[in-house]
Amino acid sequence: MEQSVKPASSLPLNPHIAALPPYNAGMNISMARALSGRNDVARLASNENPDGCSPAVMAALASSSFEPWRYADPACTALRAALGEKLAIDPGMIVAGNGSEEMIAAISRAVLVPGASVVTTVPSFGLHEIEPLAAGADVVKIAMTPEMGFDLAALEAAIAVGPRIVFISSPWNPVGPGLDHAGLRRLIGAVRPGTLLVLDEAYFEFADPGAPDGIEVLRNSSIDHVVLRTFSKAYGLAGLRVGYAVCSGFELARVIAAAKTPFNVNAAAQVAAIAALADESWMKASAGRVRAERVRTAAALKGLGFRVAQSQTNFLFFDCKGDSSSVAAGLLKQGIIVKAWRETGYEHYLRATIGLPADNDRLITALQGLAGR
Repeated sequence: MEQSVKPASSLPLNPHIAALPPYNAGMNISMARALSGRNDVARLASNENPDGCSPAVMAALASSSFEPWRYADPACTALRAALGEKLAIDPGMIVAGNGSEEMIAAISRAVLVPGASVVTTVPSFGLHEIEPLAAGADVVKIAMTPEMGFDLAALEAAIAVGPRIVFISSPWNPVGPGLDHAGLRRLIGAVRPGTLLVLDEAYFEFADPGAPDGIEVLRNSSIDHVVLRTFSKAYGLAGLRVGYAVCSGFELARVIAAAKTPFNVNAAAQVAAIAALADESWMKASAGRVRAERVRTAAALKGLGFRVAQSQTNFLFFDCKGDSSSVAAGLLKQGIIVKAWRETGYEHYLRATIGLPADNDRLITALQGLAGR
C-alpha cells in the first residue's frame, strides 16, 4: 500500500535540544553478532568490567532484600549512609543518581542558565558537552596536548575567564591519563568564586596506587565542587546504572537532588551497590588484574607502532594511523568491538577497553593483521 509523506511538523521544538550532537554509545552485542556473523564477540567498546561483578551482588539481588514490586527509596538513604561511612562524608552532601551520567545532567540543570559558559576537554566524554548544551550553555573545549595529555596552561587560562562550570575527567575518558597531585592542585587553584569544579572520577579505582583522590584533595577546599563516581566500571554494575555526586556543601547537594527525577535509582541498583561496596576486596582484586593487563596490552600496541596515550583507566586510547571507523569495522569482522572516536580532529583514534587476557590477545593479533605485520 502506498504511504503518503507527512508534512514537516510546525511544532516549535527546544532549539537547545534539537541541535544536540549524538552520544557515541558502544555497539550492543546482538548487533555486533549480526554484523560480524560471529558469536564469540570480544566486547571492548564500553569500558565494562571483564570480571563481571562481585558474587555478593548476585546473592543480594537473589535475596529477600530486593522486592521488585516495591518503589525504591527516592532518597537512597541506606546507600548514601554506606557511602558516607566509607568516605567519611556526611550523607547529606551525597546525591545518588541513575549512573553518574544523571548527575551530570542534574548538575547542568541546577547550575546553568542559557548563555552560561562551561569548560571541558577534547577529546571529551560526550555528556560533559551534551548536557550543558541542552541547558543552553556555551561549551569551550580545551584540546589535549600533542603528547596526549592535559594542557594545564590552556585549562588555567579558560578557567580564569570565569565559566559557570568546569567539567574535568581524571582519569580522563576517553584519553586515559589522570592528573597528578600537582596538576590537580594547579587546576583547583585556578577556580574562582562563581565557578563550580566538577571532577569526574568514574575511573578512579583503576588508577595506579598513589594517584590523587579528588574527594580527599578537595575535602577542605573553599571552592564550590562536586566529585563524581560510579559503580558502573570497577564494581561491574554498568547494567544497573548507579553513581553518585559528593558535593562541597549541603545547599549544592540539595539543589542537585532537586534537579533529578524522583525514584531515579531503582531498587535493584540500590541493593547491588550496597552489596558491592561491602565487598571492596573483590573490586580491588579485579582492578589490579585490569591494571596488569593494561600495561601488557599497551606495550604490545606500542610494539606494533601505535601511539598509545598513558592510561590510568580500564581502556587504551591510541592513534590507529588511519580512519578509525574503517579500522573498527575491520576489527568487527573478526568479532571485536572497539569504539572509533568521531570528534572533529580525532577521527584516527580508537578507544579499546581492557578485557580478559584472551580478548586482549585477540585485539593485538587482529591489529597486527590489519597493519600488515
